[in-house]
Amino acid sequence: MEPQVIDAEFTTSANFITKYTEQFLKTVGVPEDYISVVNLLIVLALAALVVYLLQKVVNWGVTFIFKRLHKITKLNIFKYAIKNRLPHYLALVVPYTFVINAIPTIFVDYKQLIGPCIKIADIYIVFMIIWTIMALVHSLANMLEEKTAFRHKPMKSYLQVIQIVFYIFGAVAIYSILTGHSATGFFAAMGAASAVVLLMFQDTIKGFVASIQISSNNTVQVGDWITMNKYGADGDVEEINLSSVKVRNFDKTITTIPTYALISDSFQNWRGMQESGGRRIKRSITIKQSDIRHLSDEELDEFEKFTPLAEFIKKKRAKYDALNKKLHIDSGSILKGFGITNCDLFMTYITWYLKHNPDIRNDMTLLVRQMPPAADGLPIEIYTFTNTTVWGDYEAIMAEIFNHLITAVRPFNLTILETVSSTDSLTVNLKQ
Repeated sequence: MEPQVIDAEFTTSANFITKYTEQFLKTVGVPEDYISVVNLLIVLALAALVVYLLQKVVNWGVTFIFKRLHKITKLNIFKYAIKNRLPHYLALVVPYTFVINAIPTIFVDYKQLIGPCIKIADIYIVFMIIWTIMALVHSLANMLEEKTAFRHKPMKSYLQVIQIVFYIFGAVAIYSILTGHSATGFFAAMGAASAVVLLMFQDTIKGFVASIQISSNNTVQVGDWITMNKYGADGDVEEINLSSVKVRNFDKTITTIPTYALISDSFQNWRGMQESGGRRIKRSITIKQSDIRHLSDEELDEFEKFTPLAEFIKKKRAKYDALNKKLHIDSGSILKGFGITNCDLFMTYITWYLKHNPDIRNDMTLLVRQMPPAADGLPIEIYTFTNTTVWGDYEAIMAEIFNHLITAVRPFNLTILETVSSTDSLTVNLKQ
């Protein structure tokens, strides 16, 4: 784009400098054939110095103004503008007017270079304007991230979309500068190559669609703990952008997942657990099945002395005695009919223990149940929730519960099954 009007005073001053340097070179004895080239290099150096100083002054001035405005208004937009180098990019835009007016004068003896140099300057300003706008957009995004409503939104995805849009506009502008044609020709060429463009940007397009769905459905947020076995991810989401989601695993490794995989594949999001304030315990202890038996009246009398079991034993004894009497079952027979087993009491005790444990949530599911018998014993499963989601505290609570239950089986004459090691076998043989 040729400058329509060149400032007369600027041109006069520039011509004066050019003629002065040319006269100076003649005075110092530079050969006539080299005067033009040397003069061009000197004027270019002077112009570069002016541009450098102008850029530094504007950068310092804008930075100073932004700092003052931040101090006065307390608006973080000015702090983020400095962080994202907005003053720097503004300072790179300002010298454009000087450069575009200086080119015809600098290359007065090389007129064939004026057109290409102006085009280079125009392309330069296109990039500078895009970078300036993006610095402003990043600053606004940083400010929005401070708001609760935007804190967990995939802001980087939105920024990348905006960046792509501006780069497209920049490409159109550069096409027009280089060819002299309007933007219509550019879009016509892009239409013909649309299949290639779609192939090149398929991941970006899918990522963009996925980002919108993730955001609108609130599927994943930055900071969520997710598990995705297909990609080996088990940790906190650190970043969501157009093409990928970055997860920092608990072993401090980084897993990168394609954004669109979060809507096409299944994964586990632990946010609900964290927001509920309770984390589930679902673990079993395996009881030796041959140890399970009916308890005698004498044994029940002893257990009834333990207050937590007393009410359960009274109710069950009354119920079973009535049933046995109704069905004419003798309690002394081989098959005792209805009766209380040591496993019944053990499970009742576990329930009481969990309900009275201050580390367990009583407002959530609390269940003690038998799982299907297996070759290695009868699993008794504990299904409950702790009152914390902190990993270390959760593990400590779970360990404390099972340590207690492992020791609590002995009064019930039950045995917890475990794999016999060679050391155990040797100990048994030595005792024999």
